[in-house]
Amino acid sequence: MSTPTVAAALARPRNGFGAIRLALAVAVVLSHAFSVTTGNALDEPLMRATGFTLGEHAVNGFFAVSGFLVTMSLERRGARDYVLARVLRILPGLVAAVLATALLLGPAMTAVPLAEYLADPALWRVIRDTLTTFKSNTALPGVFSENPYRSPLGTVWTLKYEVLCYLGVLAFGLAGGLRRVPALILVAGLILALALTDLLHQAMPKGLETALRLPLIFAAGAALYLWRDTIRLSGLPLAALALAAVLLHGLPLYRPALFLAEAYGAIWLGLSPWLARSAFDPRADLSYGIYLYGWPIQQALHALLPGLAPLMLLGPSLLLTGLVAAASWYGVEKPALGLKARVMGRSGMKTATTSP
Repeated sequence: MSTPTVAAALARPRNGFGAIRLALAVAVVLSHAFSVTTGNALDEPLMRATGFTLGEHAVNGFFAVSGFLVTMSLERRGARDYVLARVLRILPGLVAAVLATALLLGPAMTAVPLAEYLADPALWRVIRDTLTTFKSNTALPGVFSENPYRSPLGTVWTLKYEVLCYLGVLAFGLAGGLRRVPALILVAGLILALALTDLLHQAMPKGLETALRLPLIFAAGAALYLWRDTIRLSGLPLAALALAAVLLHGLPLYRPALFLAEAYGAIWLGLSPWLARSAFDPRADLSYGIYLYGWPIQQALHALLPGLAPLMLLGPSLLLTGLVAAASWYGVEKPALGLKARVMGRSGMKTATTSP
């Protein structure tokens, strides 16, 4: 067959996952430009047509790519290096973002006196809860009180599911279950659970849907890696899954079809030869920083310029977010990844496009 297997595409010297993750992070910022200004998720792109916002679709792509890459990471590196890699990729950037938001942005934006702000127990609860439980619906004292949402870091909640998925991969690996058949059974079980939950609920609770959606997409990405020698990359399966999602809209199998289409599409696109070029390979991995800082920067801009329309907010928010994300990458994330390489004894290891 002319279409390559996932394994053959993965063996190429380059891939497009860095560009994919950057585009997905920008899509999250674009999506939130609407909800931050109006407070209504229905105003976000794609929400009315698909039942999910553009930001949620972007998060789906993140989880598919993450499932694929971290499963590869565990298989190739082993448990010790896997745990170290995950901790150093997630934690330093998160700690910096939480402290910068709470101790720099907060004091600049608060409506209460600085001494009162710093003495308020709510400030330290926000820092504690965000770092320990990835809580994202907290509020800083006197900050964003007139905004539709008061949360200073509205995207960190997804990290809870990301970490749980990391732990799931590790548990499967240590138990010897990181194999093709168990992965397929897990994906099938999550599909069945999602479809049955949809069937039993007239309106599925959002929290329950998310708790099934993100692990399913992550597991699908992992399965695509584990079945890499068999599964081929072609636009035909993607088109078939997309068509199935369209035809099943409103039915219990709509979500599974949509999520599988997004998972396969993210990996297909990330391994496509036309995207695996040096021109599309980001020199700096800004995706994590953009994802973390996009929300607080948009919140601050809306607080300062409340009459600004969503699309007018988008330009300055992307510019400022990109600058802060670059500072995060060069000042925090890249040094942490350098430490990872030194600890692992692989000082020449490439990190920008292969570390989710």
